Amino acid sequence: MVQFTLPRNSVVKKGNHHFSKQEIKNSKTLMIYRWNPDDQKNPYLDSYKIDQKKCGPMVLDALMKIKNEIDSTLTFRRSCREGVCGSCAMNIDGVNTLACLKPIKEIKGDVKIYPLPHMPVVKDLVPDLTKVYDQLESIQPWLQKSNHEIKKQSPKDREKLDGQWECILCFCCTTSCPSYWWNSEEYLGPAVLLQAARWVNDSRDEERKKRLKDINDSMKLYRCHSIMNCTRSCPKGLNPAKAIADLKKAIVREL
Repeated sequence: MVQFTLPRNSVVKKGNHHFSKQEIKNSKTLMIYRWNPDDQKNPYLDSYKIDQKKCGPMVLDALMKIKNEIDSTLTFRRSCREGVCGSCAMNIDGVNTLACLKPIKEIKGDVKIYPLPHMPVVKDLVPDLTKVYDQLESIQPWLQKSNHEIKKQSPKDREKLDGQWECILCFCCTTSCPSYWWNSEEYLGPAVLLQAARWVNDSRDEERKKRLKDINDSMKLYRCHSIMNCTRSCPKGLNPAKAIADLKKAIVREL
């Protein structure tokens, strides 16, 4: 029988318990993944107990409270706090989502927080997104025209972009996709392919066929097996799986 083992320093161990110095009346425990590249130690789960009555309603509020009042070494990304920037994407209660949009009250028991899966970790809850941004650049996500004339877009053509332009590139979908886990070196992943669809469907762009040819590849596009994890995990309610299927249809019809 084949046995699979993880590298010794990848096993997540138990960490420390942290408590607020203030009196806690309505407690909630957060179990947070910690890892510091400078000390070469195993990652570990630290637990933090907070008072929900003295904290905002979202998981990001709890993380900020912990950093401000309990443990200033906790590292995570955040910016807009309104589900617009995608910075605070992480795995919360087993699901990839945005910490600023995830209500604490929806989580039963302890709140378990990990960085986005599959990505290398920079520190604590901060993933290294270098690869996915390189993949995004490869599809040339900008308007391509031969001149600078302004081309008006009809309301009907504009509607074709709905469900695509709203993507905030949090990469919750990409990091929840098993096909991407297995083929991340070549498969572009749901987020990047959703962006590809956005530019393929823009009536103002003049490179529709070239864009379709560029992604018409057994690895870049067709590693998608419609597992649907991407659509289930999108915190903005978008449907990357449908966008990918539409790209495949367009390739069959137009190339």
